[in-house]
Amino acid sequence: MSYIVFALKWRPQNFSEVVGQDNVVAKLKGALEKKRLAHAYLFAGPRGVGKTSLARIFAKALNCKEGITVEPCGKCSNCQEITQGHSLDVIEIDGASNRGIEEIRVLRENVKFAPVNSRFKIYIIDEVHMLTVDAFNALLKTLEEPPEFVKFIFATTQPHKVIPTVLSRCQRFDFRHISVMEIVAKLQEIAQKENISVDKEVLFAIAKASDGSLRDAESVFDQLVSFSKEKLSLKDVISMLGLVEEEILFEITEKIIKKDSRGCLELLNNIIEEGKDVDVFLDELIEHFRNLMIAKVSSLDTKLIDLPQETCERLFKQAEEFSLAQIFNIFNTLVNTKEMSKRLESLRIPLEVALVKLTHERLDLRPSEPISKPLAPKTKNNPIKKEEVSPSIKREEAALVSEATVTSENISLDKIIASWQNLIDHLAKVKMSLATFLNEGSPIKIENNILTISLPKDCSLNKEALEKKENKAIVEKALSELFPAKFRVNFILSEENSPKEDYLENPFVKSALQAFKARVIKEE
Repeated sequence: MSYIVFALKWRPQNFSEVVGQDNVVAKLKGALEKKRLAHAYLFAGPRGVGKTSLARIFAKALNCKEGITVEPCGKCSNCQEITQGHSLDVIEIDGASNRGIEEIRVLRENVKFAPVNSRFKIYIIDEVHMLTVDAFNALLKTLEEPPEFVKFIFATTQPHKVIPTVLSRCQRFDFRHISVMEIVAKLQEIAQKENISVDKEVLFAIAKASDGSLRDAESVFDQLVSFSKEKLSLKDVISMLGLVEEEILFEITEKIIKKDSRGCLELLNNIIEEGKDVDVFLDELIEHFRNLMIAKVSSLDTKLIDLPQETCERLFKQAEEFSLAQIFNIFNTLVNTKEMSKRLESLRIPLEVALVKLTHERLDLRPSEPISKPLAPKTKNNPIKKEEVSPSIKREEAALVSEATVTSENISLDKIIASWQNLIDHLAKVKMSLATFLNEGSPIKIENNILTISLPKDCSLNKEALEKKENKAIVEKALSELFPAKFRVNFILSEENSPKEDYLENPFVKSALQAFKARVIKEE
């Protein structure tokens, strides 16, 4: 007997074998039990998640010799013919190659004839969205009022391309991506039945690379087994798929935390020299910081991170090294690098520049400390211009003092400085742009519940944005939530510009400027 690939050999043959589509299976089984059967169904979802397989199982449940059942026997002639794809009463049609009006006219003529050996004549049309508009329209009348012995099951990866008149005549079932852990469990089952020796970390790498498609994962696993002589290793799957080891993602993140520019660039260079795809590395690094963000806000809840428990624990630990605002900043930098790479022939230079930028940020990459453990205030020994408090603030001052539950006498400037990063982090969750603007400022004075915030002279645009009525209200509300008092804020400009690092002397920045024949227009 010829070799059968895993994706076909281990294709589900009954409802209990279907992986990751419990909701769809439950609804179909409920319809079978109650004998409430529609004449047309639409199975929509990503590739490789079981749409066509479930269509065949449903067809067996309808045409099994033992009657309409949620557990087709799999042994009768009807079940076996459907499994083998030889049934005269279950017709599978490829919508991509039979998309014209003539093919649909033939189908309309054949629909009139009763099934040969079965209870129902069932048409399974795969990739139904490929049909032309004329073909859809030709199908409409038959689809709306088919003979009582005819059932239609449509499968598509792009339901939005199916015309609304067809959608309205179908019961729609949405299939989801299969989770990494569900794919790993299925691959373990296959490995056990095939007597294949493989570590769980190998199966995890395959599952993660398959992007929720069980069929893709089974195909990759099959390919690995084909060329591996002995026990499958993580090195084999990484080599075949061009993946980057999980350890490297944690390692390069640690170097960003430690501001180790050279270490980041050496790691990137090693990845390139090993023949890895830089695009894949950047995608995985972006996903890594997405996972750090989830870890930061999910309070040790691993449900939102589709990764093994031990990996989740490492993510939670590393997330403690960042504030949420810092994760957003790094995430945005990496996404912008990906966008920039679309305009260039090489991703290496913009990625190198991004890594150097991330390791030379003025903002300390340590997380904000709790109020009980004060942070060191920003050191700005800049001479301050004479404070100019707006007339509106002067008018509000008296009312504000009488309204406040706690006055400025109870809240020192040092306490506000100590909690300044907490305020920035809080604003980042409400409005990221405000957190960015305010991050350039420093609190310098509090009097009668009016907090004066100084911004560098070259941050006049930040000052204008912060002084807008709606933005000012958000900042004042955040302050009032952080401290038990009602605040007003006043923004002024100092006489000095923002402190700048001499980054133009950095060899990597020089290299980028020379490569793109660029010049600095604005320093940020």
